[in-house]
Amino acid sequence: QVQLVESGGGLVQPGGSLRLSCVASGFAFSVSEMQWVRQAPGKGFEWVASINNAYGTSRYSESVKGRFTITRDNAKNTVYLQMNNLKPEDTAMYHCEKFRSSYRGQGTQVTVSS
Repeated sequence: QVQLVESGGGLVQPGGSLRLSCVASGFAFSVSEMQWVRQAPGKGFEWVASINNAYGTSRYSESVKGRFTITRDNAKNTVYLQMNNLKPEDTAMYHCEKFRSSYRGQGTQVTVSS
């Protein structure tokens, strides 16, 4: 069955960096567009970034553009989210998703606080 397993979250000070990973299995990862979404406490899901399958073309929400980078390694069935210059408002549970599907991982918690 489809599995998406995120890792790499944690507690970091403002201005710090984290790299999230999501290992996928159970579907054709290399031909699937992937994305990261996040959910802050008490709020709905917010799209963060997407990366397509063929050329690795990426898109970002305005709130993270210039600070976050999404990449993928099709040989490892893994999508990454490099997060730099983190801000307290980036605090959320981060999930990876298979684009245009109901498949979403359990998430990894990112907390930005001094």
